[in-house]
Amino acid sequence: MSVVAIDARDAFIEPLRGWGRYARELIGHLPPDLETRVFEHGDIGPEVWFEQVTLPRALRRERAALVHATNCFLPLRRPCPGVVTIHDLAFEAHPGDFARTTGAKYRFFAPRAARGAERVICDSAFTAGDLVRRYGVDPGCIRVVPLAPSLPIGAAPLPGGEPYLLAVGDLRAKKNLRRLVEAWTGLRTGHRLVLAGLGELQGLPAAVEAVGYLDDERLDALMRGADVVVHPSLYEGFGLVVLEAMARGVPVAAADATALPETGGDAAVYFDPLDAGSMARAIREALDARADLAARGRDRAAQFSWRRTADETAAVYRELL
Repeated sequence: MSVVAIDARDAFIEPLRGWGRYARELIGHLPPDLETRVFEHGDIGPEVWFEQVTLPRALRRERAALVHATNCFLPLRRPCPGVVTIHDLAFEAHPGDFARTTGAKYRFFAPRAARGAERVICDSAFTAGDLVRRYGVDPGCIRVVPLAPSLPIGAAPLPGGEPYLLAVGDLRAKKNLRRLVEAWTGLRTGHRLVLAGLGELQGLPAAVEAVGYLDDERLDALMRGADVVVHPSLYEGFGLVVLEAMARGVPVAAADATALPETGGDAAVYFDPLDAGSMARAIREALDARADLAARGRDRAAQFSWRRTADETAAVYRELL
């Protein structure tokens, strides 16, 4: 049987980021008739050495029929066809959000991997279009395979206190959280504003609660207890937080930008992410339509599953095997 090698190292690095959840769920849901060799760890030393030297050698040794890099870094020289998943091009659109060496690595390898891969998987049509515009990738080589909610829905007690609005994600500039704080300041609905995610945001008003990184159980409870989840990001290749909130029946107000309307469909309220007034109006609208948005959100989230993601990914593999 043909062996599909999968570079899924991100699935085994804590804390899990979005691309790590993708890799973990993908390898856990692939069809059982597909023989895979999952690479969980790299070498001791630079990641690029594993990606461009060690991995190709392992592919030759194991006579892999196909290799899938689940986050940009496909071996540029390899003994078999290659599939690469590119979730977004935030490192191009918002280079200041990345450490200098990290951004340089993405900007060097991602375009070469995308143009050289036999197939490119993207989470959204938006990212697919971005690849064509920025890198000139052949649209015929691109396959759009959406993600699905992955945060377990638990039964931990909800947070106490006054009602709150919630934003989830790391605290990079593209997440646009300062403009959310500005919008919240003018709302005067009595809601607290809670920010959950990696990193620190300086100079926040004392009433804004930045809770940092949370484990899955606590994040699930915090999300279930929110009156509205607000996703003000300026750039997303999918926007998994939108579906996580919808799966819990929590209304969503999201930026009308990049892939977010594609993910949320007609089950969210959208706003101009550069306009704090527009954001505030959308949050009010979501608060006023909570029951309707909760029902539509659950229906929308139910359209996505990791089984679907894995099956569509396996179909991409089979195009090349």
